[in-house]
Amino acid sequence: MLTEERHQAILDLLQQQDVVKMKALCHLLDASESTIRRDLQLLEEQGLVTRIHGGAKRLNKLQVELGQIEKTSKNVHEKNEIAKFAASKIQLGCVIYLDAGTTTQAIIPYLTPEMNLTVVTNGVDTASLLADHHIQTYLLGGRVKNKTKAMVGAGALETLLQFQFNQAILGTNGVDQYSGLTTPDPEEATLKRFAIQQANQTMVLADHTKFDAVSFSKFAELAQVQLITDQLSPALRQTYQTHTDLQEVL
Repeated sequence: MLTEERHQAILDLLQQQDVVKMKALCHLLDASESTIRRDLQLLEEQGLVTRIHGGAKRLNKLQVELGQIEKTSKNVHEKNEIAKFAASKIQLGCVIYLDAGTTTQAIIPYLTPEMNLTVVTNGVDTASLLADHHIQTYLLGGRVKNKTKAMVGAGALETLLQFQFNQAILGTNGVDQYSGLTTPDPEEATLKRFAIQQANQTMVLADHTKFDAVSFSKFAELAQVQLITDQLSPALRQTYQTHTDLQEVL
């Protein structure tokens, strides 16, 4: 097999699975270990894979954060089903931290004044919608982030630390078995991290497109939260249910 053919075969395999092992590649491509080692070195130098002990793993490209309007139009049905399920798990009369974001915001139509909730949020739009639904709402202080209309920075964190929560409901940009839960903005990651710390229980809402994806800043390990999603492929389900409390709603 030509070098280019081996390289393409390795990249094709890494599209199907996160990690490929040296011995498996030697057997599959009928090549020696030294040949495969050189192949992986060349592919890493081209920025196409990451070498690990005994093989290589898929190179995760850090995501670019979308604006609020762009996010709102993506995976609407899946987000709504995830939000409906998450809302059914909210305890009456409790204090919730509701993260800024389109999936978390989709919960609001399912909340009623009769649930007697107190909601703390860093989302400017989220706070406005909660007020429209007559839910007692606190908006964190700090700086408004133009792209997502989220409050961030020292002022937001200082306000957040004044509260304790029965439940925190967070969004995420990336879910990865190695990198955990990630988001593009380190300031938003800090708020999510401390919201988890201040809460008795945390639900993270993530549609299927967020899996096997990595953003710049990590805010939690998978095992720290309950992960609610729409529906995963059998391979993804098998991978992630060993790392976290995984709930599919479709």
